[in-house]
Amino acid sequence: MKKSSFKFPLPQDLIARHPEGERDASRLMVLHRKTGKIEHKHFSDIIEYFDPGDCMVLNDTQVFPARLHGRKEQSGAKIEVMLLRELDRSAFIWSVQVDPARKIRVGNKIFFGKDEALEAEVLDNTTSRGRTITFHFPGSHEELLEQIARLGDMPLPGWIKRDPTDEDRDRYQTVYARKLGAVTAPSAGFHFTPHLLKRLEIKGIDICSVTLHMGMVNCESVDMEDLSKFRMPSENYSIPKETTEKINARDVKKSRIISVGVGTTKALETSLSTQGLLKVREDEWTDKFIFPPYEFKLCDALVTNFHLPVSTMLMLACAFGGHDFVMQAYKEAIKERYRFFNYGDAMLIL
Repeated sequence: MKKSSFKFPLPQDLIARHPEGERDASRLMVLHRKTGKIEHKHFSDIIEYFDPGDCMVLNDTQVFPARLHGRKEQSGAKIEVMLLRELDRSAFIWSVQVDPARKIRVGNKIFFGKDEALEAEVLDNTTSRGRTITFHFPGSHEELLEQIARLGDMPLPGWIKRDPTDEDRDRYQTVYARKLGAVTAPSAGFHFTPHLLKRLEIKGIDICSVTLHMGMVNCESVDMEDLSKFRMPSENYSIPKETTEKINARDVKKSRIISVGVGTTKALETSLSTQGLLKVREDEWTDKFIFPPYEFKLCDALVTNFHLPVSTMLMLACAFGGHDFVMQAYKEAIKERYRFFNYGDAMLIL
């Protein structure tokens, strides 16, 4: 399938700039693959579609304030640094994007904070905007992350077209975020509240988690027409023993796996053994790129948001729901003025 198969005209005013007042007040479009039926609900209604014994899998990654504002040594030029991926924890080496890139070369130093509390040095040029940097920091890895959290802003994607606020530190996270490491939010989980999660548990839905630290590629357009030639950047993930035990012990005839988000889905589909069992993973990497046609081996239902044209997240949703059906649903979503992107509305594909 080609990139052009995932293009559609998206009115810019449908891209949500801010979250809903209440997380579970967002709208929910429900797609029934077997019948082709489409329903319009609110997210709090999602509990109606699951049965006792079903297993809902969440991505407990936590977004960290990855956008740093610094200045270049000597000239004092303002430099924005977006942390993309930690390459070496012991040496504090990161893959980043810098802006303006023309001012940053190998050997340059960048200082962050009013008192120059944090210093980084450029080790390598990787792309036109990409750089490899190392932080010169006297403390531990955990202390470095704490310092970054104090100095940085939440990495809202450019499509949102505004500066981050204090509200985003809370709302650009899921309520169950636990493990720091994402630079893109697992936005399908934004709609869950502690109350809704408790209602699901009371109904008998098993809730478990995986961790996949989502990268910026999830908010970007695929840049080549032949999707078979696209190489997905690797993302770090883990699957705990408790999750594998719950999923592997379920009655496959009577229970379903509900995957919340594309990151969760990639982690689950990556980690299946040839016998169809989920394997424990710890601090591993996946570059799995899911696009139509694809046979899902584990996931029975998918909770996702409304994504941007030609994005990898839209391609995964189309692989799960069927390209024509999902694209039809997107046309209806635009007609019904659903809200798109990270802070937008949700879709449930059954």
